[in-house]
Amino acid sequence: MSPSVGVMADLRIGTLLESEEHTPAHLLAKRLNRHTFWCGQSGSGKTYALGVLLEQVLLHTRLPLVILDPNSDFVKLSDVRQDAPVDAADALGSRDIRVFRPGGDNPLKIRMLDMPLRSQAAVVHLDPILDAEEYNAMLSLATEYPRIKDHHLVPHLRASGAEVMHRLALRLENLGVAEWGLWAWGGRSVTDDIDERPDATVVDLGGFATQAESRAAALAVLDHLWTHREERVGRLIVIDEAHNLCSPDPVSAVDQRLTELIVQIAAEGRKYGLWLLLSTQRPSKVHPNALSQCDNLALMRMSSPRDLDELAEIFGYAPGALLERSPMFAQGQALFAGGFIAQPSLVQMGDRLTHEGGIDVPVPIR
Repeated sequence: MSPSVGVMADLRIGTLLESEEHTPAHLLAKRLNRHTFWCGQSGSGKTYALGVLLEQVLLHTRLPLVILDPNSDFVKLSDVRQDAPVDAADALGSRDIRVFRPGGDNPLKIRMLDMPLRSQAAVVHLDPILDAEEYNAMLSLATEYPRIKDHHLVPHLRASGAEVMHRLALRLENLGVAEWGLWAWGGRSVTDDIDERPDATVVDLGGFATQAESRAAALAVLDHLWTHREERVGRLIVIDEAHNLCSPDPVSAVDQRLTELIVQIAAEGRKYGLWLLLSTQRPSKVHPNALSQCDNLALMRMSSPRDLDELAEIFGYAPGALLERSPMFAQGQALFAGGFIAQPSLVQMGDRLTHEGGIDVPVPIR
């Protein structure tokens, strides 16, 4: 059974614009069981506003959050502000929010050999046709793992004496993959924590030395969720800066696999309780097959006529007259439309209850 999101639960996110009495604006928690597109250009307050929603989800639902956080914006989701209302502060303080970061006390780790073979191969740039022998050799690594002393994978492969294993070792060494700090080897993985269903799992992708390591971490998490989809555990999968993981034109093998997986979750995941929230700056930067599956829209300031035309075409339930007002939105103002709100509405977002992890760097003044 999926966790309850509250049949009548309303999530207060701010106030309705142009209402004389500052009428509260609410989203319908039960309608988060549809995919959501969250969009706004740089400086619109998009990430801050998203934090407002996630806090409300934590306060009023039992829906587990899995947050892929490329800029460390949500790593302080458990750090309640001193000026937060006491009841909200107490409630948030009791939530099980786990933050995983590269290095540190709670390191972000993944077991490489838990990933599907196709994803392992993508990480090391192996093609099943062009690199057929090396690809096939990877099949044996899962059974050989207990014999790999101290997780020294490259020396183990070379010690086998087989030419194909030597080539595989050379590839791993040249790419530096075997030395990544991401790998848990036989230790605990972030996916073990996800399986325990905490209120929120924040996967900080921003602290890795290379983009390749960050992408591999995201792929491992999404692979795990999709592989276990038959458990039908309702989860809201929040992908901030979604264009990084779901591009219309992915280049590398890992990027191609990420895009394919997110599009598959968008198309088929809803019935398994895998609900996406894709946040980005421009609709054109996200694969259209993922975008078209979103039944909820949150739009902040957007100045590009081309982007607004695309939004109008994809999200026909958003009134054109309200979309046209987006270029004039002040910071923190948004249009909400779709199933998660009673009617399309313009909203001034409320204040955060927790600290924002990533903030703008100020201009130094003399």
